[in-house]
Parts: sequence; structure tokens; C-alpha cells
Amino acid sequence: MPPADNTRFLLEATQQRSADARRRAEAAITAAARGAGRITVAGIAKTAGVSRSWIYTQSDLVDAISALQQRKPATGQVRSTSATVESLQTRLAAANERSKQLRTQVTQLTAQLETAYGEIRALRNAQPH
Repeated sequence: MPPADNTRFLLEATQQRSADARRRAEAAITAAARGAGRITVAGIAKTAGVSRSWIYTQSDLVDAISALQQRKPATGQVRSTSATVESLQTRLAAANERSKQLRTQVTQLTAQLETAYGEIRALRNAQPH
């Protein structure tokens, strides 16, 4: 008995998944146009639950997103919060302390290297030529 040919069913399932993804992406674009989401490919993809790479294979969706971006700048971008003066002073003090530690370490390593070079020179001079 030959194996069953499930190709038709696999094709139907693939087409259904693609149609579902398209519907979700179109709905995400519509929502973004109303101001309910980010107007970026990444934002649309996240909202629709699809990959960015899939959206980029759908030129009409990319065109719709681009047109929407031209009409309305991206919103929902994370605003950076200003650090407090106290926070910046704490970070500066920590950076200064680390800098002091590194300077001390460099000084110690330089001294060790100089000693090693001196010992190498002494050994070379002690060897008969």
C-alpha cells in the first residue's frame, strides 16, 4: 500500500496560516493608523504576532506601513528619563574610584615589568657568548 499523499492538506494549512497572518498584520496596521500602536515594521510585526521578515516579503504591507509613517511619525517610542544629579554624582564617584584602582594597578604592573626586563637583561649578560 503506497503512503498517503498529504500534500493537499499541508498546502491548505500553509495557505490558512498565511491568510491568518495577513489578517492580523492588516488589523495591526489599521490599529496603528488609529493611533493604537507603533508605526514601524517591528511594532506592526509584534502586534500582529508575525515576524518582521515575513512582513518584508509582503510588499503591499511594507508600502502601507511606509505610507502611514509618512503621514504620522512613529509614536510610543521610549522616552529617556533624566538621571538625577545625585545618581550622576554617585556614578561619577564610582568611576573615579575605579580609575584610581586601575592607575594603581598599571603602576604596579609597570614596576613588575621593569623588574622582569632587568632580570632578563642580567641573565643575557651572564651567559657566555
